[in-house]
Amino acid sequence: MSDAQSQTAQERAKVQERIEAKLKLLPDLPGCYLMKDAADQILYVGKAKNLKNRVRSYFRGAHDTKTTKLVSEIDHFETIITNSNKEALLLEINLIQQYKPPFNIRLKEGTMYPYLKITKERHPQLIITSNVTKDGGLYFGPFPNVGAATQTQQLLHRVYPLRRCGKNEKRACFYYHLGQCIGPCDHEVTKDMYQQQIQKIKQFFNGDIQPIMTQLKDKMQAAAERLDFEQAADYRDQLQYIETTIERQIIMSQDYDNTDVFAYDFQRGWISIQVFMLRQGSILKREAAIYPAYTDPDEELTTFIARFYQEENHLLPKAILVPEDVDKDLLSQVISVPISTPQRGKKKSMLDLCAKNSQLALNERLNLLDIQAQQTRGVSEDLAAALGIPLAYHIEAFDHSNISGTGLVSGMVVYKEGKPDRKSYRKFKIKESNQTNEFAHTQEVIRRRYSRLLREEQPLPNLILMDGGKVQVRAARQVIEEELGLSIPVAGMVKDDKHRTASLMNGYSEELVELDRHSPVFHYIQRIQEEVHRYAISYHRQVRSKQQFASKLDAIPGVGKVTRTKLLKHFKSLKAMKEASIEDYAKLGVRAELAERIIAYLSKQKD
Repeated sequence: MSDAQSQTAQERAKVQERIEAKLKLLPDLPGCYLMKDAADQILYVGKAKNLKNRVRSYFRGAHDTKTTKLVSEIDHFETIITNSNKEALLLEINLIQQYKPPFNIRLKEGTMYPYLKITKERHPQLIITSNVTKDGGLYFGPFPNVGAATQTQQLLHRVYPLRRCGKNEKRACFYYHLGQCIGPCDHEVTKDMYQQQIQKIKQFFNGDIQPIMTQLKDKMQAAAERLDFEQAADYRDQLQYIETTIERQIIMSQDYDNTDVFAYDFQRGWISIQVFMLRQGSILKREAAIYPAYTDPDEELTTFIARFYQEENHLLPKAILVPEDVDKDLLSQVISVPISTPQRGKKKSMLDLCAKNSQLALNERLNLLDIQAQQTRGVSEDLAAALGIPLAYHIEAFDHSNISGTGLVSGMVVYKEGKPDRKSYRKFKIKESNQTNEFAHTQEVIRRRYSRLLREEQPLPNLILMDGGKVQVRAARQVIEEELGLSIPVAGMVKDDKHRTASLMNGYSEELVELDRHSPVFHYIQRIQEEVHRYAISYHRQVRSKQQFASKLDAIPGVGKVTRTKLLKHFKSLKAMKEASIEDYAKLGVRAELAERIIAYLSKQKD
């Protein structure tokens, strides 16, 4: 076996190990699965009554040629759970329509998933389309195939006709004489007349089929009485089509009419956000995001939702459902649609389902991170080799955080044998004199950290990583080598203009180390950099919040440092302090007079 073949086999073994770990997490629930390649491109979308059994089947036993080819290209997969197999079907249809995965095109050749659309124009039409765009039109679907969409369109043409003729017709068209065109070419059709027809069509798609059933039955009876049995048979066939096809194809529910559902899960500094877009009673589309959280998870979700609808392809729904702890009043000021938290019923079930998907997705991500961390125990040797140093089993990484040069803090994370040692993490507040001097505040942190380790005779790291370039590296080396007389290697984690890991700087030569962006070493550095950044930002937000809290308390006569600290620890927020009773303050040893003064002062302040 050649070196290239050996490397390929090793890479495939790692992929298989990662997939096997994810297979253990699969739920016994209906839903959709997305097979992806190493570049995170979707290869195939499928649905299943039982995700665990279906997805496992791809990686067990023999397959035909096409499926074997698909499996060989799978690097990882993603799942979306649904309430039913029907919802999984509709979601699968939309996902295939959206992403057009290559293996779906090959394995389901010629498949189309169309919509019916009422166009937005002076004389609207009911047309079939496969493209959903932000053009003001009304869309209904998707339908399983063009034939189903065409039959439904023909039915509506006969019962609730809109314009079918061309825009420049000078006399009544053929469809008008058949009763399948509202007739703008023959007479003036007002907007109100169109709106009446459109409203009836919308009611039909909202599951209210009784009016159209009654109308067709009356027409069938009238045709039979005229002895026009051919026409009567046509109405009979339309009725059968509605009863046997429409009710099954178009799953509607007023409870879910054009609603977006947001939920999240938060673990170990990571947040997982899921968005369910409910259209016509089922999950039509899902979007998801997983990233390090730098503030409270409810605040992260609030910001996410506000930004979500600034995207061009995200249309505002009629309603938004969110978890209980989200600031609905704040969001309502930004987004002009009703925002609520359901407490019971179908909407509550859908919110719970969205939250469950968030949890499953985050569990998968954290599990994979743990697996990668275990794998990176061996990558420590590769990192040491890349930097030309003896060892890199014990790493300490630093990052600074501030806003406009104020409130400067630093965070330090520790990795041992490829795994984060969270008990060893440390926080640093920077002295006022060093707030505007990055070189000086880097030296302050390094000096404080390693002089203390020397005093306490604690183990020293094999490598120090600075989140930054030459300034941070030089400052750290000067303290380590010239002041403390140590020989700990220093390196810089350099970011690009999008604040993402770009490269590694050798602290001695100050040259960038060439690393393959797909290599385990690069991903290891990337994880360390993300973790130290998250930790520093979190600490900075905490400090800033306390400072803001304390500054308001300092303005109250009689509140000294001891009382302020006591109040801060107990109440956590100004709102809680304002709403507390005199008795609550008394339990902390605060006099009734001072308590009244605090409550009165805070009541005058804006939250």
